[in-house]
Amino acid sequence: MNPFHPENRGSWIDYDERYIWHPYTQMQLVPRSIGVERGEGAYLYLSDGRRVFDGISSWWVTLHGHAHPKIARAIAEQAAKLEQVIFAGFTHEPATRLAKKLVEISPDGLDKVFFSDNGSTAVEAAIKMAIQYWKLLGEDRTEILALDHAYHGDTFGAMSASARGYFTKPFEEFLFSVNRLPFPDPSEPESEIRFLEALRTAGKRNTIAAFVYEPLLLGAGGMLMWRPSILEEALNIAKEFGLLCIADEVLTGFGRTGTMFASDQANTKPDLMTLSKGITGGFLPMGITMASSKIFEAFLSNDRAKTFFHGHSYTGNPISAAAALASLDIFETESVFERIKSIETAHAKHAPVLAAKHNLKHRQIGTIAAFEPMDNTGYLSTKSLEWSKRALEMGLLIRPLGDTLYLLPPYASTPDDLAFAYEVFDAILT
Repeated sequence: MNPFHPENRGSWIDYDERYIWHPYTQMQLVPRSIGVERGEGAYLYLSDGRRVFDGISSWWVTLHGHAHPKIARAIAEQAAKLEQVIFAGFTHEPATRLAKKLVEISPDGLDKVFFSDNGSTAVEAAIKMAIQYWKLLGEDRTEILALDHAYHGDTFGAMSASARGYFTKPFEEFLFSVNRLPFPDPSEPESEIRFLEALRTAGKRNTIAAFVYEPLLLGAGGMLMWRPSILEEALNIAKEFGLLCIADEVLTGFGRTGTMFASDQANTKPDLMTLSKGITGGFLPMGITMASSKIFEAFLSNDRAKTFFHGHSYTGNPISAAAALASLDIFETESVFERIKSIETAHAKHAPVLAAKHNLKHRQIGTIAAFEPMDNTGYLSTKSLEWSKRALEMGLLIRPLGDTLYLLPPYASTPDDLAFAYEVFDAILT
């Protein structure tokens, strides 16, 4: 068959069903995907002519809004100049300027920037740095601490640090063991005490290399939120016992929790921090692992065997770096945090009303609001597919985590957009 013959071209939507295997999708249950023609601001325009409010920032990556012209221009200009170059032994202006800017805006002490290409690889790099750091110092610290309900990515190291469940079960025998800490649920003060006590007990063993955590918000674990004061106490305990602290800010970075980074809401700062998702405004893949000088300097040696042997083909990609620089420039030239505050205000107005009407537990941090029934049945709840379908029919894109509903909109969202989203939530719950 000649694939270029006009009779064999068909519709691009038909190609999707015929050739593509989609992520986190049971293809037998959802065999036909929905075509998207373009995006603008907080909205997506579907191939059937509908306009849809993007209530989840297209899997948490779209920051300022779809197709922001400033980022689009930066990508076009950079692509015409330098699209890619090996990053071992070479460098380029977009990466160096981005690294400088990230160090300037990040929590104090994070002085070095290691590039990769997504959130999972950023976490992989951080865990490998932490383990090798202690080996270079001659200390036998090989264990990792992580929270219950955590999610850090889908590569094997990131899966190991994540909570065990449906995502990881097929690979259980291949994952390294991780010490679990109880999630400090603010609605259960006893759980906060148990968490801090478990962290202190683990620290006393002198075998822990690092504590990896999602600061203030566990995303894929169900949009679970914990208090800044508990984060502060936890970091102080970890530092007391010399544990390296890895803040996974892949979701929480760049304003999602109301501050530039969730770590900004604690006085004690991490030793390593991972970034991805919104870093390029949602335009292109990029991962970042930021490290303190003490970690970086432990790898400096005349012995090449002490090198951090980790990297990716697209490390420090110039086009992604240009997009990230443009996104950060938008923070400086536009009233981004006023938009963030507007979203926070809209959640505060509508969320309690929705929760009371439908007898839901609800929680909010920054631009994110989450709701769940009192009898939450977990990730495989059939309500997820039902709610998503009904919301889309009404013009709202959501992707519930089981029967946990949430809104995580782009910063281009207006109060009217949020009011509409809450109207849809009310309708699908009714």
